[in-house]
Amino acid sequence: MEAFKILPVLKKKLAFLSGGKDRRSGLILTIPLCTEQTSMEELSATLDYLLSIPSEKCKARGFTVIVDGRKSQWNIVKTVVLMLQNVIPAEVSLVCVVKPDEFWDKKVTHFCFWKEKDRLGFEVILVSANKLTRYIEPCQLTDEFGGSLLYDHLDWLNKRLVFEKFTKESTSLLDELIVINENEKGSQAEKDRSSESNVMPSFDPETVLQTGHELLSELQQRRFNGSEGGGGGGGGTAWSPMDDELLAQPQVMKLLDSLREQYTKYQEVCRQRSKRSQLEEIQTKVMQVVNWLEGPGTEQLRTQWGIGDSIRASQTLQQKHEEIESQHSEWFAVYVELNQQIAALLSAGDEEDLMELKGLQQQLSDVCYRQASQLEFRQNILQSAHEFHMTAQDLSQQLDGLLGMLCADVTPADGAAIQQTLKHLEEKLKSVECALQSLREKGQVLLDQMSTQTSFSYGKDVSIENKENIDHIHSVMEDMQLRKQRCEDMVDVRRLKMLQMVQLFKCEEDASQAVEWLGELLDALLKTHIRLGDDSQETKVLLEKHKKFVDVAQSTYDYGRQLLQATVVLCQSLRCTTRSSGDTLPRLNRVWKQFTVTSDERQHRLEMASAFHTAAVKILRESPELAELMVDMEAYEEVETVGKGLLDRLTVPVIFPDGSEQFFGSPGDMASSAESIRERMKLVEEKRFLQEEAEQRLDEEALEVGARES
Repeated sequence: MEAFKILPVLKKKLAFLSGGKDRRSGLILTIPLCTEQTSMEELSATLDYLLSIPSEKCKARGFTVIVDGRKSQWNIVKTVVLMLQNVIPAEVSLVCVVKPDEFWDKKVTHFCFWKEKDRLGFEVILVSANKLTRYIEPCQLTDEFGGSLLYDHLDWLNKRLVFEKFTKESTSLLDELIVINENEKGSQAEKDRSSESNVMPSFDPETVLQTGHELLSELQQRRFNGSEGGGGGGGGTAWSPMDDELLAQPQVMKLLDSLREQYTKYQEVCRQRSKRSQLEEIQTKVMQVVNWLEGPGTEQLRTQWGIGDSIRASQTLQQKHEEIESQHSEWFAVYVELNQQIAALLSAGDEEDLMELKGLQQQLSDVCYRQASQLEFRQNILQSAHEFHMTAQDLSQQLDGLLGMLCADVTPADGAAIQQTLKHLEEKLKSVECALQSLREKGQVLLDQMSTQTSFSYGKDVSIENKENIDHIHSVMEDMQLRKQRCEDMVDVRRLKMLQMVQLFKCEEDASQAVEWLGELLDALLKTHIRLGDDSQETKVLLEKHKKFVDVAQSTYDYGRQLLQATVVLCQSLRCTTRSSGDTLPRLNRVWKQFTVTSDERQHRLEMASAFHTAAVKILRESPELAELMVDMEAYEEVETVGKGLLDRLTVPVIFPDGSEQFFGSPGDMASSAESIRERMKLVEEKRFLQEEAEQRLDEEALEVGARES
């Protein structure tokens, strides 16, 4: 019988075991009757429950029953006493009926319990409350009988419920743990059956153990306090009804010990289950990772072998590869987690699982590292292909730009512009050469990487895919090489043409310079070549200088003519009309004609001056003391004629073919030269006058001599 089933009845306190004992150490059972009608069924149920609590040993010592009839009627007391005969006849050794102080005296004579002792099986005495201590010690009586034993019925009932709940749960839990632990010792086949290996107890062992320890602590505390109270024999804390005889403290301790033992085994079982479950879970996840990587993951990579034929195609392949990497990253994350779990299990050091765990770890690592290497290798291939296509596109654009330059008409303004264009052309060609070299290097890197691709093919023959990729790489490099060669040939032609244009501009520039030089010579001839010499010797020197000067002018003119002829040839080669030679040639001829006229005039003046000085010298070469020396008069006339002609020529300007005029030097310079000639002519005239006087004297002397002779 369990307390919770008759809890409402027990709460009525129809009977109770206070924990007190009689002088024979028998338990005291108290039945407090009240004024209200007592249900015999409920009292019988209460007595049945209370009598099921003590141990057999305790029951053998007998019970002392206190029937408190002070508030009840005699017939009820009688009925209760007679009921004891039927309920606990063998266990009752004494029944103390507590009577009212002034009541039942007459009735007692009508019914004497002591006469019915043999029939009842126990002794019944009527006693007042104050005389109950004759049979029972005061310390074993509760306060309603004048004793010092403390008793709280509700507290006892609550503790009893706790005890029964603990006993029921611990017993059930203990049985379940024993079954679970025994099943765990069975065969491996039985362990593998989830229905048996994953059985869980109905109650939480920790909670049940905690309840048991609290209950045991309460029992031990009550027993200690009760021992003190009992030892005192009087006041102090009274005996508790929850001692080892009522609640079987050894039973609690035994249940706790058994429960702890089985729970320890159960914890080991749970640990083994958890380890086994974790190992199975790890093994399942490892196989999931391995199967995916070796299945769909590898299949994804098997279908990705191309490198694309352009930047856009390679970018598309890279995006596809990033998607594949993203899917692999999820499984690699699972790999990292599994590796940490396996490492934690390995650190636990369970020998029986070490080999299996290491095998799983090695298998997982091999597959993941191999797949990661394949992904990295594929990424490197795509990166190299992208760089190759970028370099090829850049080179193609450079070649297109260079070709555009070469196909455009060249209309430079001058030689400096041509030189700048040539420099720009050479820079572009050099840039193309560098880009082509870079393309070759990147292509070779890509080819080298693809040559090692076979080792990552998982047994697949990738020769066809590689051949297409290799052919494409070689095709791109050969095409770029041919385009570059064509551009180089065109650059050579353009370079030659531009060099010819530089030469053309140079010839035109030099021809213009020759015209300027010739103009400067003409200007120098007119402004600085004005002296005629003071004597014939100086005049001869001036004539020689004049001839050299004319030779310089002649070479300058010839140089200009040659340059202009060269421009004509270059223009014909370049198929372009001359831009400046048409103007330069007339200017050159015009200046040359002006120079020729001027130089001829200068030549004539110098020759006249030479003749004048020569004639004058013949006349004046004799000293004045020899003035009698006769000179032919024709010589005087020649000097006079040449001198006057020279003076007249000095006043005449040089008339150019276009009708323009230009004088030699300044008027002062011409006056100075004329004055020098006039002085010489004056000396000659004086010489002539002296000669005429001398001839006249001679004539007079001859006449005188003839007259004397006659």
